[in-house]
Amino acid sequence: MLIAIASDLHDNLTNWQIFNNYLNEQGINTLLFCGDLCNNETLQHIRQEFPGKIYFIAGNQELYDFQEAENLKNAEFLGRHGAIEIKNIKIGLIHEPNFKEKLLRERDNLNFIFYGHTHKPWIENEGSLVVANPGTLGGVFYRASFALLNTKTKKLELKILDQL
Repeated sequence: MLIAIASDLHDNLTNWQIFNNYLNEQGINTLLFCGDLCNNETLQHIRQEFPGKIYFIAGNQELYDFQEAENLKNAEFLGRHGAIEIKNIKIGLIHEPNFKEKLLRERDNLNFIFYGHTHKPWIENEGSLVVANPGTLGGVFYRASFALLNTKTKKLELKILDQL
């Protein structure tokens, strides 16, 4: 199973459409979003366009209604940070990297922590923990990028949107 990880869309629906088409072509039906989708219209558009399950957290630039975000049918809003488990893989989601220590104090034995905010794609191994930033799906300051996690191999790969 492949899981897509993205962050920092900043309302760029053109890039969202390219990304969503790729996910559909690849049969990817789980999306982790690490904040800064931005407005209500973008949130609703993504929820309607993406047929699978979305797990997402709030970034520092969100304009959508958090209460409305909590009630989306195919999405699970985790607040400012949170953790989930998929296929026995424990995953933490944060937006700002400075939430990492707080998340680690609250959650034991995470396999991955994904964050956004800096827009710089990055993968770092910290012992048995992989900490990664999928970059900016919106293409702000860096080329638009995202990550894919293979749940069978636990391999993480960064992808550049304009190289698909």
